[in-house]
Amino acid sequence: MSKILAAITCVGGYVPEDKLTNLDLEKLVDTNDEWITTRTGIKERRILKGEGLGTSDMAVKAVQQIFDKKGIDPLEIELLICATTTPDFTFPATANVITDKLGMKNAWGYDVSAACSGFLFALTTAAQFIETGKYKK
Repeated sequence: MSKILAAITCVGGYVPEDKLTNLDLEKLVDTNDEWITTRTGIKERRILKGEGLGTSDMAVKAVQQIFDKKGIDPLEIELLICATTTPDFTFPATANVITDKLGMKNAWGYDVSAACSGFLFALTTAAQFIETGKYKK
């Protein structure tokens, strides 16, 4: 029997259109572009604007790209793990909101809130679900 290996076969992404630059921040607080850039490397941030929009709305756009690129039916998905420190709500999990918005009726999900390392925790955990044979997608 061969070992099942998890693999990333497609990626999707989304960033909001509205930007907040270091120059914008200079007008709001006592700072400047050079100070911010030297210490963080950050030049701009993307801001999600719109009534009632949250993390799930950005995730839906990224996941939909994957579905479209790979021809995946949302009903094929069995598990969704969302790594975020900015959930839509404390409860229900943002992962559950995403599955609902995309019609993933056969999937369950949960959030991982571990700041910078959250993506790695979620990715490693997802790989274990695949490699044990428990889930395929």
